[in-house]
Parts: sequence; structure tokens; C-alpha cells
Amino acid sequence: MGLAYNPSMPNVVVLRLRDLLTRQRGSFIQRLLHVVFGIALRLFFRRIETDGAALVPLEGPLVFVINHPNGVIDPALVFCSLPRRVSFLAKSTLFRLPVLRFLLREVEALPLYRRIDEGENPALNNLTFAACRRLLRRGRCIALFPEGVSHSATYLLPVKTGAARIALGALSTTGEEQDETAAARGGAFASLQIVPVGLYYTSKTSFRSEALIRFGPPFDVFPTRLDPRGEPLPEDVRRLSEQIDAELRQVTLNVENTETLETVAKAEQLFSSIYETINFRHTLADEFDLRRRVAARLAVRQDAGPATRLGQRILEYEAELSTLGIEPENLSVLAHSRWYVFRHLLIKSALLLLLAPLSFVGAVIHLPAFVTCFLLSLLFRRHGPDEIESTVKILAAMLLMPLTWLVLLFVVWYWWNWRSAIIIIPCIIACGYVAMRSLEELFDMRGWLRAGLILLQQRRAFFRLLRARGALHREIKKYLEAAGQ
Repeated sequence: MGLAYNPSMPNVVVLRLRDLLTRQRGSFIQRLLHVVFGIALRLFFRRIETDGAALVPLEGPLVFVINHPNGVIDPALVFCSLPRRVSFLAKSTLFRLPVLRFLLREVEALPLYRRIDEGENPALNNLTFAACRRLLRRGRCIALFPEGVSHSATYLLPVKTGAARIALGALSTTGEEQDETAAARGGAFASLQIVPVGLYYTSKTSFRSEALIRFGPPFDVFPTRLDPRGEPLPEDVRRLSEQIDAELRQVTLNVENTETLETVAKAEQLFSSIYETINFRHTLADEFDLRRRVAARLAVRQDAGPATRLGQRILEYEAELSTLGIEPENLSVLAHSRWYVFRHLLIKSALLLLLAPLSFVGAVIHLPAFVTCFLLSLLFRRHGPDEIESTVKILAAMLLMPLTWLVLLFVVWYWWNWRSAIIIIPCIIACGYVAMRSLEELFDMRGWLRAGLILLQQRRAFFRLLRARGALHREIKKYLEAAGQ
């Protein structure tokens, strides 16, 4: 068994920019890419959390199996969240582009030849699987997406057998291979673990949304017999694939359709809102856990009637709040004194007003690049069978934002001098960041300000909504407890 990632660290960790920039090991190019993608991810996502990262061993061979809702963003998040060198399996069509092929090779990605990709030969996967086994026998890590395609389904797609075949093939070596491995590593290749990883996004294509990386407990793979071709037996592959599927379902949110997903999201938001205040909110891990509980309860068919009626009342209540321009948590404005709310909103308003000139400059300069990224993501939503909308947004931003700064640098250099150009670029970058954060604060303040005005101007309506929230909260709690959750 490998050493624990960090037994003393909290289970849920919010990844700061410094965490994303300092965790990677490997070559200079790998570290540089880690920095670039870390900055891009931290700007695209307002908050990134890991849950259970302390379970990941620091040593020994590992196979990460990950659900795949969000294109290249999925491996980038795992790549930037762990200190271990991870080799990803990427679809072979990405290796056709020279620049992308170079980058993939530098991060030690391996091509996966899928039947659904036109002109690809799946038989070449034997070479990829052999390379994976060699890496694992050297104590390295590989990561793959057993669903086989990036998608927007509300549930886990059927798990393919590649992960099981690689893991069993790496551990179940012939005697000659075992001797070679032992000699190379100074000991026997005795253990291999699989780590299930669930990726959860509050909105996977929205700028400044949030992402959770949930690591499940590693589980052991045991040696098995190989057939004359050196491949694990089909029944062993099937059993391990079923275990991978079961473990992945423990770290992912699975609901039947988008309507059920909407009900689950609104039920969780309403239930959690009673505890949230102006300066406190639950972690993404708490949000995810509660949504899993609600989804599991809704999946019980025998109470479809009560579930439907409760879901309908929640949707109607949310619609009423929406017409007022507030969220359920905004009703918790009563958790603070009037003076505290007034002072909080006054200080933030004054700060935003003070920073308004910088925000305006930053917004105007970066708006063309932002709009272009958005339009490109609409034009290129898919790459073959895979959904890549957010991938296009991030990659386009990584190109267009620096291009914007370069253009501005040359303009200032041409009209003034190089000293002015060097000084103005960091200022413009800072203005862009201020604009982004200011818009976020304005959006957050809007609901709390409207809730305060409703409390002052429509006091009876405010307390009616507050009582209705409390009643629905109790009903949701009773509903969950009835299932023994």
C-alpha cells in the first residue's frame, strides 16, 4: 500500500491558486503546462474543491477511473489537483493536430483508438494498453475515462472494459515479466489499486461556476490468470468492470433525466438555504452529498406520488421567489441584525464604486475576447461524439486573452514607448481581474439587497415566504429520514 496523501489534511479542501501552481512534479514542460492550466482553471471556476484527496496514495501504481462530463477540463482538473505524475488516455484524434500532439506527448498522454472515431483502428489499443502496463509496473499512475465519451447525460454511461483489462494485465504478468519487473523496481510488483474519481460541476459550461473533484477509497486489484495471448479472462474483466462501475456510482450524481436533476437541485438548494447566511455557505461536497441523498430517495418507485407532489411544491415555491429576484438563501437575511446587513452592503457598495473605473477599463478591453470565446463555444460544441463547449471556452481564452495583452502592448509601444508598454500590461491584467470580481460581488449583493427591501416594504409577504421555506425544509427532511438516509 502506498503512503497516504496527507492524513492530517481536512477531507474537503478548497484549492487556491498557489495549490494549483505548486503541486506538479515532472519535467520543465510539464510544470509549465501545470502553471498555465492551473491559472486558466482557477479563473474559469470560481471555486474548486477536492474531497477525499487524503485517500490517494503518494506511492505505488494507481489507475484513476473518472466520469467524463466535460471534455479536456476533466483531465486538466485531476492533473492540477494531485502532486503525482499522471498519464492520461486521450482519444487518438487529438494526436492528429501537431501542436496538441506535442503537448499531449509532453504530459505523457497515451492515445486511445475508439471505434466511434472515423478512420481509427481499435487494434492499436493493444500497444497503448501495453504502454500502460509498463508504466504501472514502474509504480506510475494512469488515468482514463471508462465511459469512453464526454457527455451531458445525467447519469453514468456503461463502463467499458479498458480499465479492467489494463489493471488485470499489469498485475497478472507472466513469470518472466514478473522477474524483469522485480529487477527493475528492486522488488516484486505485488499490489495495484484503482481510485474512483467523480467530477461534479454546478454548471459545466458557465464561466465562474464551481467544480468538485471527489476521490473515492482506493480498492485493490488481485492477480488473475491470463489467456494464451496474455490477456485477462473475460469473466475476470467483467467482474472488475462491474466493481469499477459500482465504485464510480458512489462518487457521481446519477439521476434519470434533466427534469429529475432540476428537482434534486432545487430541493437541495432550498434545504441548505436555511443554514446559509450572507457570510456562510456550505461546501460543494455538502451540496453534492445532499443531492445524492435526494436523488436516491426519488429513485424509490413506490413513493412516486409523494415525490411528485413534493417536487411540484418546491418548483412552485422557487418560481415565486424567482419573480421577486431572490434565492431561498436570501431569506436568511434575518439571521443578521439590520445594522450588520446595512454595514455589509454599504462597505461592499463603496468598494465597488471605488473600483468602478478600473472595472470599466478591464471589462471594455477584455470584452471582445470574452464574446469571441462564447461564440466559438457555440460554433464548436462537439468534436465527433464528444461535447467540448467548455473546453473551447477555456482554450480560446488561453489564446485570446494573452493575444489581447500583446496587441495592447504593441499599440502602447508604437504610440508612446516601451517603458509605458511594460508598465501598462500588468495594470490591464489587474483591471480585468477587478472587473471579474466586481461583477461577481454585484450579482451576490443583488439578491441580499432585494431580500432586505422586500422585508422592509412587503413584510407580510416576506414572512409568508419564510414560513413556507421552513415547512418545505421540514418536509424534505422527513422525506429523507423516511428512507433511512
